[in-house]
Amino acid sequence: MMITESQNIEFKESWRDEYQKWICGFANAQGGTLYIGLRDNGEVCGILYAKKLMEDIPNKVRDMMGILVEVNLIEKDEKQYLEIVTEAYPYPISFRGKYYQRSGATNQELKGAALDRFMLRKQGKTWDGVPVPYLKAEDLDNATFDLFRKYAKRSGRMEEADLMDDNHGLLEKLRLYESNYLKRAAALLFHPDPEQYVTGAFVKVGFFREGMDLVYQDEVHGNLFQQIVKLMDLLCTKYMKAIITYEDIQRIETLPMPREALREALLNACINKDYAEPSPFKSACMKTSWR
Repeated sequence: MMITESQNIEFKESWRDEYQKWICGFANAQGGTLYIGLRDNGEVCGILYAKKLMEDIPNKVRDMMGILVEVNLIEKDEKQYLEIVTEAYPYPISFRGKYYQRSGATNQELKGAALDRFMLRKQGKTWDGVPVPYLKAEDLDNATFDLFRKYAKRSGRMEEADLMDDNHGLLEKLRLYESNYLKRAAALLFHPDPEQYVTGAFVKVGFFREGMDLVYQDEVHGNLFQQIVKLMDLLCTKYMKAIITYEDIQRIETLPMPREALREALLNACINKDYAEPSPFKSACMKTSWR
């Protein structure tokens, strides 16, 4: 059966020590197999000193990355090639101090926010679940807690007895503590100025005319509850033009989209933003047809 390169398979015509990057990438992803002695099209070109490499490669991988790989010798058409099988590892694997991960048919070095997410995922954590030193319950905004209680009572998703608890108790019920530390999610949801802890935790809104010329823009700051309230008011009063109709003497204003749909879109955008990236969420819902 003909094999081809894929997410879990890579071909190399000969061995170089730098190809341990691919082994590292497989170990940090779903595992995979590196074939030495095959061309990109899967044709066997064979390698020299195959038996020596069978001994050298596992030792080098163990010494450089601290992991074990299975190296098999395969013969076809009187040519020899190697099959290096790497299992997926539950903890981060580095090669010469750098982290790689298999993505599609490519091997990517992980840097910046991507590396942070990878490290947290390997530890079974999420970005918003990381504890924040020096953040205390008394630093959070009481008015936002009151707003949350109002929304939670209306939705019926929390017991009324839990909502009667103090702010500290409510944070515990919401699982926003890890040991004695509040998590990043608590800062995003309840702190009056979450940008003290999360760079880029605000929203930019811009109005563009034809030709993508920016006419004006605004920034919306505060925690996520405050941002949604401010955004709804800003979009409905400044960025969207209501259609005016009348029923007898009553004036009726109809927005280009229902308020409920707009609010849902804003909630999804703010909640699903990648806050590991330092840039703010930029609204892309402004259309010239709204004017």
